[in-house]
Amino acid sequence: MDLRAFFAENVKEPQTAEIALSERFAEPFRLRAVSEEENASLRALCPKNRDGEPDEEEYLYRLTAACVTEPDLRDAELQRSWGVMGEAALLRRMLTAGEFARLCEKAQQVCGFDETVWELADRLKKESCRATPN
Repeated sequence: MDLRAFFAENVKEPQTAEIALSERFAEPFRLRAVSEEENASLRALCPKNRDGEPDEEEYLYRLTAACVTEPDLRDAELQRSWGVMGEAALLRRMLTAGEFARLCEKAQQVCGFDETVWELADRLKKESCRATPN
């Protein structure tokens, strides 16, 4: 094995993508993958549930917002136009539930998740139900 294949200068840039969420927006949203270092920081910023795990919903908003490169969700003028402060708050206000679900799924794909958090949760629920005696 050639160790140089793993040197930073020899590794390809992470995937990027764009998605037209709906006819409401004249331009597509552009996304990038986040590093695991960024992902860990996003998780650390989330409030914890009773089990000490990051709040899943808040994490998904933060992850999705971190992946969006266009529009610039950090832009103060854009946030002001929607009457909010913060990238996650902006997504909550500007997108419909379906638009957010599509954007979130695309962000997870760009980051390299084999299954979305929604699919994983459904699978775990089904496995949990099968393992529980009646």
